[in-house]
Amino acid sequence: MDQEMLQRALAHGRRFVRYGKPASYIPELASKDPSKLGLAVCDMKGNIQTVGNCEDKFTMQSISKVIALILALEQNGFDNVFSKVGLEPTGDSFNSTVRLDHLTNNKPFNPMINAGAIAVTSTIRGGSLEERKKISIEFARKITGNPDLDVDYEVFRSEAETGFKNRAIIYLMRSNGIIEGSCEEHLELYFLFCSLACSCRDLSVFAATLANNGVNPLTGEQLIQPHTVKLVRSLMVTCGMYDYSGEFAATVGLPSKSGVGGGIISCAIGQYGLATYGPALDDKGNSIGGLKMLEYLSEEMDLSIF
Repeated sequence: MDQEMLQRALAHGRRFVRYGKPASYIPELASKDPSKLGLAVCDMKGNIQTVGNCEDKFTMQSISKVIALILALEQNGFDNVFSKVGLEPTGDSFNSTVRLDHLTNNKPFNPMINAGAIAVTSTIRGGSLEERKKISIEFARKITGNPDLDVDYEVFRSEAETGFKNRAIIYLMRSNGIIEGSCEEHLELYFLFCSLACSCRDLSVFAATLANNGVNPLTGEQLIQPHTVKLVRSLMVTCGMYDYSGEFAATVGLPSKSGVGGGIISCAIGQYGLATYGPALDDKGNSIGGLKMLEYLSEEMDLSIF
């Protein structure tokens, strides 16, 4: 990809950051500089191009829902995971406590909302909570190509201390029979996933692995089975951008996932993994600068899968 194209996309995105603001409901995120903006692109040979604030560390937040889903599917298979969560998009906000799907035995609608991601995380196996944490971090390191990737424990503590709505969600699901075992342990693992600290560079490798049918372009290792990649990418299209997913499909048209930490990953299948960072969010919880950069690149390079 032309480096000048990336610079133009960055300049385009910067025109919009003043219209957003960082997430405030998690205290550690509220202090982030809203002017920061970065873009990284990884091709199928592992070449990475960056512009802007691409070395800045931020937490994955909801982007990690994709990693948790992949790990759960690889450990347990489709039937076991989707006995606890559905496959349908919802117009509700990502942290909604309403409308746990009464049509499917009170399951959350999909794995990209908090309720669904918590249900998915509860299926991740290990001999103990510490082993489950270790397995999850090691998988995240492999899928991002960063052996030093770790948890931001300040954000983790902030999440654990203020995550009252997520506690309400998990105990509601426990009462409906969706969750088995220790709610507090599952929630701790969920908060750990959300608090994984990464850069745009890391996430571009993750996105490229998804775009490359599960093969990490840096190592050549098949990390995800192709049928899992296909399923995950389809859910990213329909549910990955919160309750903006439909409009995003029309304007950008790439399997994508955002997080309130300011990150977005997008997959130009067979071509590129794209990752953006900008903590200034719109009212849906998506990075406003990141959205505008992806809109620009999709239009200029005709990347939409549609």
